[in-house]
Amino acid sequence: MKQVIVMRADLKMSRGKIAAQACHASLGAYKRADKNSIMKWELEGGKKVVVKVNTLRELFEIHELVKSAELPNYLVTDAGHTEIPKSTVTCLGIGPDEDEKVDKITQDLKLLK
Repeated sequence: MKQVIVMRADLKMSRGKIAAQACHASLGAYKRADKNSIMKWELEGGKKVVVKVNTLRELFEIHELVKSAELPNYLVTDAGHTEIPKSTVTCLGIGPDEDEKVDKITQDLKLLK
């Protein structure tokens, strides 16, 4: 079981902003997961991985695949109070769900460093 956060790397956000956006994505997707998946994920340690895409278009392509696979997900749109304009889509939370289901969509994405 895992959760993956797909972050846009083209926005040039500070580390703190990235962390905040990842938290929004994580909690948003978590709230949309079924109770059995949540319980299993938590019992296995709550694994999270943060990966990146280079464009909004790539993020939307991943989002469409996630929706088609019926994985719990949450697309984060920023409120615009700090570093980036209001309504900027920053990242996507996927899962928690089974590793195989999530990896089928995200396995080729590079880790955010």
